[in-house]
Amino acid sequence: MSRRKKPCLRRRNPCTFKVCKAFSRHLLFFSSVFLTFSVNAQSILPQFEDSLSSFQKQLYSANSDKEKMEINSRLKATFERALKSDLSFDYSFDSLKEFGRIYSPDKSFRIISWDLPHTDGTHNYYGFIQTRNSKHKSYQLFSLTDRSSEIKNAENYSGDAGKWYGMLYYKIIPVQVKRKYYYTLLGFNGNDKLTSKKIIDILYFGPDGSPKFGADLFRVEKKFPKRMIFEYSALVVMSLKYNESSKMIVLDHLSPPHPGLQGQFQYYGPDFSLDGFEFKKGQWNYIQDIDARNKKNSKDNKYKDPQDKSKDRDSKTFYKSD
Repeated sequence: MSRRKKPCLRRRNPCTFKVCKAFSRHLLFFSSVFLTFSVNAQSILPQFEDSLSSFQKQLYSANSDKEKMEINSRLKATFERALKSDLSFDYSFDSLKEFGRIYSPDKSFRIISWDLPHTDGTHNYYGFIQTRNSKHKSYQLFSLTDRSSEIKNAENYSGDAGKWYGMLYYKIIPVQVKRKYYYTLLGFNGNDKLTSKKIIDILYFGPDGSPKFGADLFRVEKKFPKRMIFEYSALVVMSLKYNESSKMIVLDHLSPPHPGLQGQFQYYGPDFSLDGFEFKKGQWNYIQDIDARNKKNSKDNKYKDPQDKSKDRDSKTFYKSD
């Protein structure tokens, strides 16, 4: 009768067992901490949003400039704390209907902007740019400071977060020049009681990740401005959109009702012709008197002009655009 071999039993190293057990405990601890942290971040953001929504209502119902400034100061500080919270980048803050809240198509950043209307009809703008680096899983937050009242020759000015030409953003159009990425921004500025402005600006990011505004990407005849500013009567509406079908920025051509009013922008308005900007050879090239008749885009009906006053309050407000 053959002898049955005894199974070879390796003796367990007690040290190895202790190390594995300790590692498991640490892994469980850190997983628990991360889960708790994530849950806390998710639960605190709705609380921030409730506070911000309350400030928003107070801001646009306040009667005096002093009261508005005080409310806005608290609103901005609260918003900054909220945006510094983990997981805030993907939190939409949907209840802030009066604020611009748009993501870049590549989801690398988003811009939040809002206006503070003064009793004399002028406006100050506030905002943040929140960036995300997917590769390094890191985030940066930049507060935008409106210095538009101090900026001379605004169409040729290069700015940054600390010296920003303030506006409400409603569209981001990414473009590439060689290996560098730029973002074309469409925005609205309420200006004052007499005029409003629609603006095409350029945003790009420096080596340190900080935002920069204005770039030589426009060609208008023999001029190369860093941004385009269209000023017109506050009593009318100007259209400035990006047409997905033709890949062009399409806008109303503005003119005064009489040649003698040339340069007096409070009398300017659409004259029923259209102009456009087409991106070719690394530049937005100006085209006058275009034919914009084309097939309707499915997104056209979703566009809401920030100057639309049909549901507006006393001041000029912003409505989110796709």
